[in-house]
Amino acid sequence: MVELVYTHDSKSCGASLEGSSPSSGTVKKLIVILGPTSSGKSDLAVDIAKKYSGEVISADSRQVYRGLDIGSGKITKKEMQGIPHHLLDVASPKRVFEVTAYQKKANKALADIWSRDNIPVLCGGTGFYIQAVVDGTVFPKVPPNKKLRAELESMPLQELQKKLQKLDPRRYKEIDIQNPRRLVRAIEIATSLGKVPEPKQININFDLLIIGIETDTEKLYERIHHRLITRLKQGMVAEVRKLHEQGVSWKRMESLGLEYRYLARFLQKKINKTEMVEQLETEIRRYAKRQKTWFKRDNRIKWFKLKDKKKIEKEVREFLK
Repeated sequence: MVELVYTHDSKSCGASLEGSSPSSGTVKKLIVILGPTSSGKSDLAVDIAKKYSGEVISADSRQVYRGLDIGSGKITKKEMQGIPHHLLDVASPKRVFEVTAYQKKANKALADIWSRDNIPVLCGGTGFYIQAVVDGTVFPKVPPNKKLRAELESMPLQELQKKLQKLDPRRYKEIDIQNPRRLVRAIEIATSLGKVPEPKQININFDLLIIGIETDTEKLYERIHHRLITRLKQGMVAEVRKLHEQGVSWKRMESLGLEYRYLARFLQKKINKTEMVEQLETEIRRYAKRQKTWFKRDNRIKWFKLKDKKKIEKEVREFLK
């Protein structure tokens, strides 16, 4: 096992690696493929992994959960084409999987992949997860406040938004305000520390290539619509019903967001099927817009259209020389 040792060298980009890896003494390399939902990043990551001895690490905050398959758009065994995939199905959907747990598991996966002289391909749309890995973000150590959490979790989404905005305007501007779980955690930290501190980053000693999938808005919306209809036909409603029968509460489903939130509302007869599809598609579009906004802040990302596969391959080849 290779040990990740975090350093504070501002000229490097992350955690230095020491240990008995066959690659000890060589520069580690990490490729990141990111983009909004339905942009085609998963297929691209598999293509790159096949060509360059890669293994994929998922960076999706819902695909970590077992049983959230169709609704989260989780890659299938067939679509993997034999490429190893990490950080899928590693948590129970009944309990919250914190970003710190993801970071720990992702760092372990990186070390394992490098120890085999393979190339890790970090792929996903959850910017917070990607940032935790590529920047070695150090998160504030604030233990859960069960009493406060119980109180906050009973509040409507708009009240949580107002509460965080009042407590910490800076964090409110950055956070996904449609995600009640993130809002609750931010309020919890702000209540304990006075505000949510800006993330500290520990530079990591590996070479990094970040490829972003650039998308035309109208075409992306078409892909979102087609993908949603396809997944409904594949049994997305039955998947959510099964999760509930297995003990995932409607309240928990609400906090999982997007497909699980609106399908749960439909199954509880709070909305009809037409309302469910319309509201869900609107919310997925908003989510894609938030993802694009998050990624645009990072000037390290090299943007390509999905059709520009030859340009992407050239970029990867140059990086891996």
